[in-house]
Amino acid sequence: MTLDARAQFESLLGWTFTDDAVLRQALSHRSWCAEHAEDQSNERLEFLGDAVLGVVVTDYIYRTYPEHQEGELAKVRASVVNAEVLAEVAAEIALGPCLRLGKGEDSSGGREKPSILADAMEAIIAAVYLDGGMDAATLVVMRLLDRRIIDAATGPGGDDYKTRLQELAAQQFDRLPRYNVRDEGPDHAKRFFATVMLSGQAFGHGEGGSKKQAEQAAARAAWVRISAGDPPVTTVFREGQDAGAP
Repeated sequence: MTLDARAQFESLLGWTFTDDAVLRQALSHRSWCAEHAEDQSNERLEFLGDAVLGVVVTDYIYRTYPEHQEGELAKVRASVVNAEVLAEVAAEIALGPCLRLGKGEDSSGGREKPSILADAMEAIIAAVYLDGGMDAATLVVMRLLDRRIIDAATGPGGDDYKTRLQELAAQQFDRLPRYNVRDEGPDHAKRFFATVMLSGQAFGHGEGGSKKQAEQAAARAAWVRISAGDPPVTTVFREGQDAGAP
């Protein structure tokens, strides 16, 4: 891990480590440790980080949404405390370039593998907890997940514009929207660009640090346009054509 990679990662994470040893362990995949017997893998930290993450999110949604019953709270937690979301967050904070991987795992694209990124993200949360305590872990977790938690807790008709657009499209077009998505940039800092299509016409564009974010942004733009009675955007794509094609 270069100093620049670490600086970028810590800046995006929102925490600067004082305990270098716990950070190194959090970044050490078992494939690295198989080649460096003196180092411990991040698997024990994954276990701890999973528990810390669960407590932080559960405590927050319990206090913030008193109207939600147990089942609703469980759904909100599950929507953000899962491997898919953790892998997305890991990519957003440029965790991949910082990982310590064995030669084989590194050459096979391990820095972009969702399972490795998700596990490492849990280990990083544990490392923050050990480095700065529960307050630090809470600040980091909420900084990374607050938007997703709000979207999940609000549910259909709130900030989930994909659902809102789907309902509006069914009413006005009698068909469901389609999303064309492309990405740009290196694997550790990809940007995603989405276009939402209805009846072969583009009604909204959006971008974000993940495919989901880009699709939500495009859905919001389309929902606003259709709700206002505005025509499709000027760039028109054929069904099935890539959103980035001319």
